[in-house]
Amino acid sequence: MIGTWKLCALVGLSIVPFLGNAQSKTANPENWYNLDYQADGVRGISTETAYPLLAGKKSTPVIVGVLDGGVDYNHEDLKDIMWTNPKEIANNGKDDDNNGYIDDVHGWNFLGNARGENVQYDNLEVTRLIRIYEPKYISVLPSTPLSESERREFVAYQKMISDYTNKLDQANFGNLNYGRLKEEVDIMVKKIGKEPKDITKADIDNYTPNSDRQKMAIRMTKRELGETTFEKFYKDLEEGVKYFSAQAEYHLNKNYDSRSIVGDNYDDASERHYGNPDVKGPDADHGTHVAGIIGAKRENGVGINGVADNVRIMAVRLVPDGDERDKDVANGIRYAVDNGAKVINMSFGKGYVYNKQTVDEAIKYAEEKDVLLVHAAGNDSKDNDVVKNYPMKYYTDSLEAIVGEASNWITVGATSSGLDDNLLASFSNYGYKSVDVFAPGVKINSTMPGSTYKEQDGTSMAAPVVSGLAAMIRSYYPALSAKEVKAIILKSVTKVDEKVKIKEDGNTKKVYLDEISVTGGIVNAKQAIEEAERYIQIKK
Repeated sequence: MIGTWKLCALVGLSIVPFLGNAQSKTANPENWYNLDYQADGVRGISTETAYPLLAGKKSTPVIVGVLDGGVDYNHEDLKDIMWTNPKEIANNGKDDDNNGYIDDVHGWNFLGNARGENVQYDNLEVTRLIRIYEPKYISVLPSTPLSESERREFVAYQKMISDYTNKLDQANFGNLNYGRLKEEVDIMVKKIGKEPKDITKADIDNYTPNSDRQKMAIRMTKRELGETTFEKFYKDLEEGVKYFSAQAEYHLNKNYDSRSIVGDNYDDASERHYGNPDVKGPDADHGTHVAGIIGAKRENGVGINGVADNVRIMAVRLVPDGDERDKDVANGIRYAVDNGAKVINMSFGKGYVYNKQTVDEAIKYAEEKDVLLVHAAGNDSKDNDVVKNYPMKYYTDSLEAIVGEASNWITVGATSSGLDDNLLASFSNYGYKSVDVFAPGVKINSTMPGSTYKEQDGTSMAAPVVSGLAAMIRSYYPALSAKEVKAIILKSVTKVDEKVKIKEDGNTKKVYLDEISVTGGIVNAKQAIEEAERYIQIKK
């Protein structure tokens, strides 16, 4: 599911889509994730000190597949770095290059149909699985005879029901309370007579509430204005309403199923050719932000600087507002591989899986074709060694036993600019075996649709930092394989000899990064370039 949903105390709810801790309130230098600790005092990845090492070296464009919810390919800071299919003539209704996809100029959208209609919302995977298993198991008793495979399914179904019920209760509670709060705040805005962007703390201090609900709204507003502006508070409130509304109406609604829009045979995982060329789609916020982190045009006097300076962004739309589907993920990987991507960014994930085998096969296909896959660890403050986050680098059999590991896969957790025990982003998943590295993922300013920019948080932001670094290495050192680039990135991390805070079983504890990841460090572009140079010398 796309989105970074974190914890905050707003309206007394336990689950809200904002980050209400010291990490998000710390002022960071512009472009902080590309900066250097020694030179700038923040734990960026030293991109700006890496490029002087590459002076005079030739680079070749590297295609990076952004598998996401859509990319605004006309953005002022992205339009010059978008991949353009050289063999496809735009909007002529023909498959000019005979790859099975008509008019795929900048990529492909697996969430639409040939009539140009697109899926915006979808269920969570747990909702879809319950819809499948409920008719079979809703009436099952402990005494009901079941085969071994049915018993496994039934146990899994019971866990799903517990998880689903939890999520639905939280969504309904949040939907009700956020809706009520926004109603009261809207009344305040109307009576003050200003646009939200113009309302000041003094306006709120001078406002006289006329009901208990208004008094409550004033208290909450004043509390938030101690840390932010009214305009930001109001936008966060709007996002909260939108988030919980989508949860209740679409993500967790067993009666909602948008797949008919696509019109494919969903149970046929071998089906490849469906969708349309609309790679922006109805909501390109997340994918556009990710694309900018990877490669927004550097040093052009506009917007931001991405990590890589010679990339082509291939947009592959397959993540709705809800959970992505395994068939689409597999086809998105295959499409990107077949059309020349050497790095694929996957800033999405979910806790349940429908057809892991088809995704595993696509990962193996990318592995055979020397394509590096970079995946976000997830934003649930969980240990991925214990709580599964799909897709994953492990190949498994029908009983979910691990039977192998992809050599072309990097899983990325998120860090902040903090220099103390708040270094690890409070929302970031971790895992001694399953999370490879960390990268900046808090208050990352990047591109948004309509040639705008915004700060966002999440492992969704950390993964493209690593994808950008991988693209940089593959651009300047094209002789290196995906496996070698992975080894270089993992070997060259900045080790952090300080404990960080994590959440475990509801409690906070302090650990070292090497206790919660493979490398115990944050990626470092300068050290990676130095390591790549050593690799090349050895290969010679």
